[in-house]
Amino acid sequence: MPQVISTLARFDWQRIASFTVRNPKQALINAVIAYMVFRQALKGVKKVSIYGLRSALVLLWKQIAGATVRHIRRAPGTGVIVQQNIKKMVQEIEDSMNVAIPGETKYLEIPSHGMTDDQILAILQRRQNEAGIDWKNGRVSGAVYHGGEELVNLTNQAYAMFNLTNPLHPGVFPGLRRLEAEVVRMVLDLHNANDECCGTTTSGGTESIIMAVRAHVVWARQERGIENPNIVVPVTAHAAFDKAAEYFNIGITHIPVDDKSQRVDLKAMRRAINSETILIVGSSVTFPHGAADDLEALSKMAIKYKVGFHIDSCLGSFIMPFLKEAGFPEVVCDFRLPGVTSISCDTHKYGFAPKGTSIVMYNSKNMRHYQYFTISTWPGGIYASPTIAGSRSGAVIAGCWAAMTKMGREGYLQQCKDIVGCRIKIQKAIEQIPELFVVGEPVSTVVAFSSHKPVGIYGVMDEMKKRGWDINPLQFPAALHIACTRLTVPVADEFIRDLKESVKMVKANPDNYNKGSKAVYGFASTVPDTTIVDEVAQGFIDALYAA
Repeated sequence: MPQVISTLARFDWQRIASFTVRNPKQALINAVIAYMVFRQALKGVKKVSIYGLRSALVLLWKQIAGATVRHIRRAPGTGVIVQQNIKKMVQEIEDSMNVAIPGETKYLEIPSHGMTDDQILAILQRRQNEAGIDWKNGRVSGAVYHGGEELVNLTNQAYAMFNLTNPLHPGVFPGLRRLEAEVVRMVLDLHNANDECCGTTTSGGTESIIMAVRAHVVWARQERGIENPNIVVPVTAHAAFDKAAEYFNIGITHIPVDDKSQRVDLKAMRRAINSETILIVGSSVTFPHGAADDLEALSKMAIKYKVGFHIDSCLGSFIMPFLKEAGFPEVVCDFRLPGVTSISCDTHKYGFAPKGTSIVMYNSKNMRHYQYFTISTWPGGIYASPTIAGSRSGAVIAGCWAAMTKMGREGYLQQCKDIVGCRIKIQKAIEQIPELFVVGEPVSTVVAFSSHKPVGIYGVMDEMKKRGWDINPLQFPAALHIACTRLTVPVADEFIRDLKESVKMVKANPDNYNKGSKAVYGFASTVPDTTIVDEVAQGFIDALYAA
């Protein structure tokens, strides 16, 4: 500070004032330019403090390279060539999905005459059996969270019983209201909630996260007067936080993680918090690597800086609360942490409930109120809804209640022992394969792994596909992961055997795997202009609706 004052003292302020009086327009332009340069300099300093000089320079280079490629794409001729290539890639995606099946009719308009029940069920049966990954025999990572045939039959019956119900009308379906309230309360109890804690059901983890962000946005605006809020999340946090930031037009800062543990860098997180930060986030566990952030430290940080703290436990769900009792190291990820203001937990994953159910929880009813939408001036009457949807399916709520009460704590405890034990078995096997290494420090059901050269990890994925396995590709860094489920447990030895064989094949002929998955994911992770990848991803979504 003394150096700054002494520097300012050496300025010829009289001359500056005289120039300003004689050239007000130029002086104004100079002031605006100086202000803009100062703001960019502050942003640069902030980025360096969060990411470090090297990473900040890499980010800057990516921004410059991306902007350059986008500019080149606008040039006559070049842009046409790029778009033609994108169009070709998108068409290949659509062609691979929308395959004509001999003898199968496409229904592109409502039939003139209704079909018979037998006709409808026959078509549904054929389409259910269309060739795909053998998920019933555990060949898929995550995706299908199966609680067993007996439980599926029960939840199907519950689903059918409440097929026509709608929680929007509690007066018409009072029993459904009770079921929903009890589901929320049971999940709260699992997370050591007190009487003040509360929550709502949602359609899934993404909606739970979006609702939590909305609640904090409204809370910050009404109680703290923050009009330009931002949230601070680990780079490994679920993409739903980015979706929420885009939906609500708020800032989001991504914090790097430790290379070894894949846990968020606490120092960088602390530096990123500013006067307009409304929420920080920790995962229990992260989707990419199955690691748990230092939630206790983040709780203390939230209290210190008077910001909200959300724990995303969508993937950890009904596994994390049973770790200690199951004999594994405990990760406290609930309302015992005093800084926690919200938690998301998926009942449709390891809770084995039907797809379309999740719970978002809050530390107080006041915070939950900020999630709600109400309007009292609508001609249709007073309207209020707890989440994004108005009408909702009562069937999934009934199925969720049935699954939780059928499983019981004893059932969930046993599943925790079996599934986490399966992950540990696979992890130990990976650690014994010299060409592979585990990424991060997994604590739950997910284990991520990468490879040493010359073995390419995406080549390993291609070989595993040939053997019928569908495992998740990761990027930044390049890796694969498997999220173990109840269906993985009996086939763990098969997975390990096929993984060893796949590594052996890639090691013997590494140059044979430069196409396929490596070409796709290598391109996506290195292309400077991310809008190219975005356009291809949009084309993929378009292909989902190609009939």
